This record gives sequence, C-alpha cells and structure tokens, in this order.
Amino acid sequence: MVISFERENCSNLNIAESQEWLVTNGIGGYASSTIAQLLTRRYHGLLIAALQPPLGRTLLLTKLDETAKYKNQNFPLYCNRWANGSINPEGYKKVEKFYLEGTIAVWKFKFADIVLEKRIWMEQGENTTYIHYNLRSGSEPLNLVIKALINHREHHDHTYANNANDWYINIKKANKGVCVQPFPEATPLYLLTHPQIDEKTLVCTHANNWYYGFNLAIEKYRGLEEIEDHLNAITLNAQLEVGKSLTIVASTKENPTTNGEEALASRLAYEQKIIQKFANPQISQVQQKKTIDPLSSPSKISTQKKSISSASISSANDKGTPEWIKQLVLAANQFIVDRKSPEHTEGKTIIAGYHWFQDWGRDTMISLPGLTICTKQFDVARSILQTFAKYVKEGMLPNNFPESGGTPTYNTVDTTLWYFEAIRAYYEATEDDKLLAQLFPVLEEIIDYYSKGTRYNVKLDTDDGLIFAGEPGSQITWMDAKVDNSPVTARIGKPIEISALWYNALQIMYRFAEKLKKRELKYKQLIRLIKDKGFPRFWNNKSGYCYDVIDTPSGNDASLRPNQIFALSLPPISQKYSYTPLLTVEQEKQVMEICTQKLLTPYGLRSLSSDDPEYKGIYGGDMEKRDRAYHQGTVWGWLIGSYVIAHLRIYKDPVKAKELLKPMEKHLMVHGIGSISEIFDGNEPTTPRGCIAQAWSVAEVLRAWSLIHQVS
Repeated sequence: MVISFERENCSNLNIAESQEWLVTNGIGGYASSTIAQLLTRRYHGLLIAALQPPLGRTLLLTKLDETAKYKNQNFPLYCNRWANGSINPEGYKKVEKFYLEGTIAVWKFKFADIVLEKRIWMEQGENTTYIHYNLRSGSEPLNLVIKALINHREHHDHTYANNANDWYINIKKANKGVCVQPFPEATPLYLLTHPQIDEKTLVCTHANNWYYGFNLAIEKYRGLEEIEDHLNAITLNAQLEVGKSLTIVASTKENPTTNGEEALASRLAYEQKIIQKFANPQISQVQQKKTIDPLSSPSKISTQKKSISSASISSANDKGTPEWIKQLVLAANQFIVDRKSPEHTEGKTIIAGYHWFQDWGRDTMISLPGLTICTKQFDVARSILQTFAKYVKEGMLPNNFPESGGTPTYNTVDTTLWYFEAIRAYYEATEDDKLLAQLFPVLEEIIDYYSKGTRYNVKLDTDDGLIFAGEPGSQITWMDAKVDNSPVTARIGKPIEISALWYNALQIMYRFAEKLKKRELKYKQLIRLIKDKGFPRFWNNKSGYCYDVIDTPSGNDASLRPNQIFALSLPPISQKYSYTPLLTVEQEKQVMEICTQKLLTPYGLRSLSSDDPEYKGIYGGDMEKRDRAYHQGTVWGWLIGSYVIAHLRIYKDPVKAKELLKPMEKHLMVHGIGSISEIFDGNEPTTPRGCIAQAWSVAEVLRAWSLIHQVS
C-alpha cells in the first residue's frame, strides 16, 4: 500500500487539510476533498458531474456530514471550517488511518470500541459516486445520522444562499431513494441507498436548511472568494449492524447500480486490469531495424539488437514494478476521458489537470505518450489522435474546447508540433500503418501551412529553415500567461523549443514519407538547412548556453529558461531510427550543466533562473500575482521528464537518471495524494501549487521511468 496516513497525521489538521484525494469517472466528472473531509476549495465535492462530457462540470453533492450515535454518545465524524475561522466539529481526530485502495479513498474511523470504514469511488462512464460504510467491529449496532449538503453550480463558481432565492427545492421519492432538484431547470440529483430507505433501519428526513459560511482557505490564498453556503436537503438516519454495510449512491442517473459491494468489486477489477495491462510485456517487436540518417548517404545504415522505444515496456516488468509507479499508472488513467462525436462515438481526450482545467490540445499531445502508450492503452492513443485530426484548421490543432461549448480556440504554435511527436511515439509502439496512412495527409497539410504561413504570424523563414511565430498581444507558446491582456513572456520571434519541435517534426515526416513511399526530399532539405544554418544561431558563446528566443523585436533573448532542454530530449532515444541531434556533444553537456546548476529542483525545472531580475520564487496571491510568477521562476513538474531523458541520452547513466525521479515518489504523499502537482514554488522548500493532479506531470514521469527501465 503506497499511500497511507496513520493517526498522528490524520489528527494533525495542518497535514489532514493539505492532503487532497481525487476520484474520477472517465467522462470529466470527479469527487475530491481533503483527508480531514474539510472543504478548502470551491472544487471540493462528492459529485462534480460532467453534464456535457467531458465538460459542463457541475457541483451537485458537496459533502455528507456524519455523526455516529453509539451507547448514548455522539461522535461527529466530519469537519468544517466556518467564516470566523473556527473548526467545528473536529471529526478528523477520530480517523485512525486514511489510505488509497487503488484510487479509492478509504477512511478507518476508530472510537470507543467501534471500527468503521468509509470508501468513496466513482462509476466509470457515469456521473455516479459511491459512499460506502462498513461497520467492522463494535459491541452493539451503530446509528449513523448523515446530513446531505447539496448545491447546483458550475464548478468554478460559488454559492450564496441569498443569491439562491429562486431555489424551490423539490424532493420526491425515487426507486431506492430520493430525487432532489433545487429548481426546475436543474439536473436532478438522485440520492439512493443500499439497503433501501424504506427499510426499518434507514429513515430519510427532508431538511431544506441552509448552512452558511463555509470557509475555503485555499481560495483565500488564491485571492478568490472564500466563503460559500450549502443546502442540507435531506438527512438520513441509519442503523448499522456489526459486519454490515450501508451504501449511499449520488448520481444523475435514475437507476444506477446501488449494491455497494458489487460496485466496489467492479471498480477494483477495473483498476487491476489497468495495472495488469501496464505490467504484462507486449509481444516483442521486430528485433532488428535498418535506420537511415537523412543527413548521410543512404548507404550509411546501422543495425540494432534491441528496441528501446519509449513506447513499449520490457519484460523486466515481470520482475516487479515499484508500487509508486503502479499508483502513477492509475493516476494516468484519471486524465483519460470521453470526447465523443458523430464521427468518433468512442472518441477520447485528456483532461489537462484537476480540478479546473479542461482538455487542452497542448497538454493532450505532450501527455499522450506517457498516459496512453507507456501504459499500453494503444486504442485510447489512436482515438485521441483521430479525434484531434478532425479539428485541424489552417495547419493548427485547437488548444482548448470552451467549458460552455462553442468554437475551439486555435492560439498556439507548439500544440500541432507536439502532435507529430505523439504520432511518432504511437507508431513506433504499434507499427499501425493504417492510421499512419490516414493521418499523413493531415501532417502534410500542417507542414504546408507552417511553411507558407498561418495564424498568429506563424511562418517559415526560408533563410534558416526556422519557424517565426507571434504578434503583439499574443502568447502562443506554452509560456502563455497574460496580465491585463498583456503577455508576461511574449516570446515573439523564434523560440528555441518551437525550433526543436519543428526540426523534430521534419525528421518524423522524413521517416513517415519514406515508410509510405512518398516524396521526402523537401523534408530532407529543411532538416539540413536547420542543422547547418538555423539552429547554430541559438548558441550564445558569451553565456555558454542557448538563447531562449532569437529574432525578437528587441534582438535575441538570453534569459536562462528550461526551453532549451527540448533540443536535447526531443531527438527520440530509439534504435528503430537514427535522429540527428541539433547541438554538438560539447554544447549538449554545457546546456545540461547550466540547467542543472540554475534550474533543476527535486520536482522539475524552474521556468526562469533565480538570478534573473524578473525571477518570482513564490506562486500565490490573486490572479495577477500568480500569472506574473507562472513562467517567471515557478517550477514545472512536467519538465522533469525531458530533463531526465536528456540526461540519459547524454550521460548514458540509467542509475543516476532513475535517482532524479525518486523525489516524485515521496511527492505522491503530498498535495494531490497519489498524483503529481502542476507546479511548485521556485524557492525552497518548493511547495506544490496549482492543480493537485496534472496530466503532463504524471505522463512525463511515467515516460521517463519507462525508458530508463528498458535500458537499465
């Protein structure tokens, strides 16, 4: 059991309210809160339903406040912080242990001679949450009084009772429970039980009482409204016999499975299947491949004995996968959700981060290799690649799909280039010639648009083969924060990671064209131009590392940022094909040394060197303060993957590379337990910030670990 907190931590409020759990349903919905069961975010709740999967996320059931009545004593098991800062009651002190069973959140309460377990999970593919109680021991039956606090709001918003005057709460009997509807247009919330509420041991009472002034501490830290009200719609009174269980099912579905034991067994089996798919070796692929370097003569070929593509896991997994990696595999699956369409009824996409991000194109393409290929969910990878291909316009993939629907946004230069890398990783894992042939015309179209010019002044410079991108007011690289509609890091010109991605895409296209017997000369010519003339312009002899952006309106930008690491990590470590690096061996080592000295932290790379005058070492405060720090020193977890892979390429030391990932194992016990955070403070102690679970952070650690595991 990887994730476990004993009583000394569970009864320490500073710890118990800062560790957050998350369960998901594969369609964009989720449930989340803290070990203390204390609300600290507007995003905490037991059922945040995706009403328009994967979006339309709406808080329906906030929490269940339970009081155990036993031998004429009351034992509150819940916890709330109120507007004045007081904590009442202190139910977290009754928690003997909290742990994750896969991704299922489990509490073990111990008081008097009672041992009561509580589990929370969601049904895959449904807006359905299970809250399951099991009385393990006691000398007589236990009574549970459970107050159900509901809401009905978009998950980014907050609710004041005074602003909910149009709520005319409607509670009516339903099969095995009740249906709660706060106003006529609201999505019905079904609160169902097993055993059913009409049994003598279980009584449902309509309450309809507002509880005012829940204090959401983290929202205050983020400079947002921290006070919210929730409605106690009903109260359940249940008698539990020793060895028996009670399940409360919260769902938008009228007739979900209500048998908690069956639903729990189904969830455990589902997660076990994910782990087994990851751990079991695939049939070995072709052991020998001929490779041709596009910059050398066709006669220069190399033969290999073993593929070390990041796409497949070696049979060494049979010898034992570390428990924390298995936990990450389950975390990876939490980001994979449905995005169905008439063309793709089984369409998939990737939620960028929980709690508040939707499926961003950039994050999806960067995350795809780690989340789907390393975990051997090749059908999911194929679906995502096909789904996004339908949205390509003017040579660009959409970066986001609006929460409320509408037209996707096309405002990045790198998303489309990461698409090439995602397809390469998929193809090297599967040799899916059919999909390659299907997507190749789309990739050709992208190359053509980038060459002739497309949105945001993205165009090819025929003098050096590099891509120029950006215009005033735009922020189209991954460093995209804005304040008062002005980019914090505009980066207009030729950003180094865009040049590395463009070069990588051209090498990939050369291989694909060769495979499909298409004309590849134009790709070969551009590859040579970039290698010989374009990329050497990035080298800054004075500093001994690469410029971050060249040809900006103000000249070349010598800021020390992590973007140059992609010039080292993007040439894939693959012996199926030979990919020509952009820098000399000596230059690569110099880049690694400076990034290690100035940017590396245990959890990722700083977005700006700490000795830069613009450096911001703490991420916090209102939105403006946070946005000014977002890419000006804040540590990004996803960058550790490229750093570790670059380290492995250059130093060929798998043991050291694996050591670089070890801090992430400990991090699984912090912030979003069982997952990896979006960002961290640049200053020590590099406190985790942002999303508690970020797709590309999890994906890149998995990708790096898988590659190291194969070559060690």
